[in-house]
Amino acid sequence: MTERLEKVYDPAKVENRIYKKWVDGDYFHAVIDPGKIPYTIVIPPPNITGQLHMGHTLDETPQDILIRVKRMQGFSALWLPGTDHASIATEARIVESMRQEGITKEDIGREAFLERAWKWNERFGGRIVEQLKRMGCSCDWKRLRFTMDEESNRAVTKVFVDYYNKGLIYRGERIINWCPACKTSISDAEVEYEEKDGQLWHIKYPLSEGEDYIAVATTRPETMLGDTAVAVNPSDPKYNKYIGKTVILPLVGREIPVIADDYVEMDFGTGAVKITPAHDPNDFEVAYRHDIQSINVMNEDATINENGGDFCGLDRYEARKQILQQLEALGYLEKVEPRVHNVGSCYRCNTVIEPRLSLQWFVTMKPLAEPAIKAVEEGRIKFVPERFDKTYFNWMYNIKDWCISRQLWWGHRIPAYYCDDCNEIVVDRTCPSECPKCGGRMHQDEDTLDTWFSSALWPFSTLGWPEPNESYDYFYPTDTLVTGYDIIFFWVARMIFSALENTNDVPFKTVVIHGLVRDEQGRKMSKSLGNGVDPLDIIDSFGADALRYTLVGGVGAGNDVRFSKEKLNNARNFANKIWNAARFILMNEVDDIEPGVLPSELKIEDRWLLSGLNRLINEVTDNIDNFEVGLAAVKIYDFLWDVFCDWYIEIAKLSLNSENEQEKLACKQILVYAMTQLMKLLHPFMPFITEEIYQALPHVEESIMISPYPVYDEEYFFPEDERNFENIMELIRSVRVVRAEMNVPMGKRVNIFIETKDQSLFKKGIPYIRRLAYAIDVHIGEAFDIPDAVQVVTANARVYLPLDEMTDRKKEHDRLMKEEQEVRKDIEMLEGRLSNQQFLAKAPENIVETERAKLERAKDRLELILQSVENLR
Repeated sequence: MTERLEKVYDPAKVENRIYKKWVDGDYFHAVIDPGKIPYTIVIPPPNITGQLHMGHTLDETPQDILIRVKRMQGFSALWLPGTDHASIATEARIVESMRQEGITKEDIGREAFLERAWKWNERFGGRIVEQLKRMGCSCDWKRLRFTMDEESNRAVTKVFVDYYNKGLIYRGERIINWCPACKTSISDAEVEYEEKDGQLWHIKYPLSEGEDYIAVATTRPETMLGDTAVAVNPSDPKYNKYIGKTVILPLVGREIPVIADDYVEMDFGTGAVKITPAHDPNDFEVAYRHDIQSINVMNEDATINENGGDFCGLDRYEARKQILQQLEALGYLEKVEPRVHNVGSCYRCNTVIEPRLSLQWFVTMKPLAEPAIKAVEEGRIKFVPERFDKTYFNWMYNIKDWCISRQLWWGHRIPAYYCDDCNEIVVDRTCPSECPKCGGRMHQDEDTLDTWFSSALWPFSTLGWPEPNESYDYFYPTDTLVTGYDIIFFWVARMIFSALENTNDVPFKTVVIHGLVRDEQGRKMSKSLGNGVDPLDIIDSFGADALRYTLVGGVGAGNDVRFSKEKLNNARNFANKIWNAARFILMNEVDDIEPGVLPSELKIEDRWLLSGLNRLINEVTDNIDNFEVGLAAVKIYDFLWDVFCDWYIEIAKLSLNSENEQEKLACKQILVYAMTQLMKLLHPFMPFITEEIYQALPHVEESIMISPYPVYDEEYFFPEDERNFENIMELIRSVRVVRAEMNVPMGKRVNIFIETKDQSLFKKGIPYIRRLAYAIDVHIGEAFDIPDAVQVVTANARVYLPLDEMTDRKKEHDRLMKEEQEVRKDIEMLEGRLSNQQFLAKAPENIVETERAKLERAKDRLELILQSVENLR
């Protein structure tokens, strides 16, 4: 009965109740079952500092779709959830909250700071998990993991120690990317580059002997305080005579050598470059080759240190300003030219990074990258779409050693221990009781590991590795990773080489890449633009189902999504459409219908529906197997809206109103069966409304999410009946189009004459044509002579609609005459404007083109009106 479903679908009354039912039923939990095939997805762990945003929603929705389908198909489907400790972001938040209290982390010490960090995690760590539940995510919450939990810490420590013992991890002084705001090193992958307008300053470096000088060009004059050489290309004839001599560093007075190195580009700037080994990675390599010293002139906060002489204590940009002023005053500034150059910023806080010589821990990447490249080249791991493997290969083939140490307190502390007396270094899982070399006291490295070091182990550490256990043996390697193209090198690549090195297997078989969520204008959503949308607000207003469908419907893998209220409204209207269809079915007293049972005798419209449904099941299953979830969503939408609701339900009313009880029963069986199958197909995309409807219909399983996924059934595939009934529908559609063009009211019925050689087919369709084409009666024959009629031609029939029955000739003629006059006025005005030379000379080209397009449309409209007038004669 319809009271099972409210008159209007209200997601707010349904979603929380249904989600609790799923959790209480333990439907999300994946068990180890030798009789089932495992299917595993690990969630890209959101940060504990995070608030659910559209990126999360786009990321999680296709994962939930895949998991729900596999679960219904009988797999032991595990969607493993978790959160990331996000070292830099979390520590920054805690430090800021302490700053508001008037204290620093140094004031309270490491232990007290970490207590605060764990309390932060307790307070905010679960927030995003609850928000994921609002979306309908069917994660196995019993297996919830955290990148700083005990199991993860064991895995991280083991991997670090193993890498070190294999010679894959080393400690050394190298140029690293330093964030002056976060006060930590960051990896190359964490630097975002943007082209910005800048300047190239040409500075004179006078020779130690004589009056001559060498001009060098730089975009960062503040770093000249740390210059230890000037380099020229050995093939540059301009500078041959200076090689081996020395110049005086302006403002500092230090004597530095002129060296020759192929690194120098003769056509860049002046052809001579300053060498600042402590503040430029290329200069560092040059200095290493020539055994030149490095001088660091900056503090951690990018202020000038004591090596900067008179500029000590100044911020780098203030130092730049004062250095340039002094260079100009002393005659050292030769010229300034504009220059567009790439500026690197910290991906977390957008602060311009500072290349800086620092003692850090590094992973040697080439031995790890080679097998990871091979795994993708051989097809053991596939990218969907395939084009994204180019992004992966580009980074992996050009990979540099990975700086993994971070000058932070929140994170996995580096398991390296130093002797207080002899500086012996021990890398081990636990701290030695004493120095193995001299017996002295040991202390642990102060730094923590890059967050990506622990998340690189995510696919296997979350399954209990390195401890032997059944979950790891059963669910690993995982099957599918769904993530954005923006973290292919941040995370995807690191998981691949980490898994191959530590488990001797790939971490996953397929990487499905999605795009970004953009606004209606195609702009990336951001706080600065003010175009961000809170998914929770959308869920409150439209429901989770509408949001999920909006983000995936019609969107191809790897493509960005344009988010709009119009799409949301369409998704909500779709929900209302299927809700009303379900209410109509229930209104016809279907309580006694046995679920899944079809009548033995099928009418042509039944065979048409069931055959189309079978085709849909086959195509949708194939689409999902190929990760084309956006295409699958559209196909289900089209079939439900157009085929089932707009056509079959309207046709079914004939049988439901019949006095033949057997015909009524058969129709109810078809309706219940088709609606149930369609709800199962739609469930992974819109889980809440489909569960509510499934529970209202006659059903077998406790929940739709554990019911069998629809499968193609050859017995109910009737391609010939499909084609025949489509011919009947084509005729009905064509008649409807003509009626609409002639403004015939829906309530006005006319006689329909069908001229065809396939009379038996259209005779079967008389009841449908009469009802859906608004016919008084339907006449079928080989030929008709009805001169005063509107004709409609379809693939295998000609239809005559008597003109006198279609419209009141005088009224229609008067209406058309009035419309003709209005259009002729528009044409006259537009032609006058476009023949005005002054207008054509002054108006922008796009305005002129718009006016021309208006004129063409007006002429087309006039032609249609004149044809309609002719038809009335």
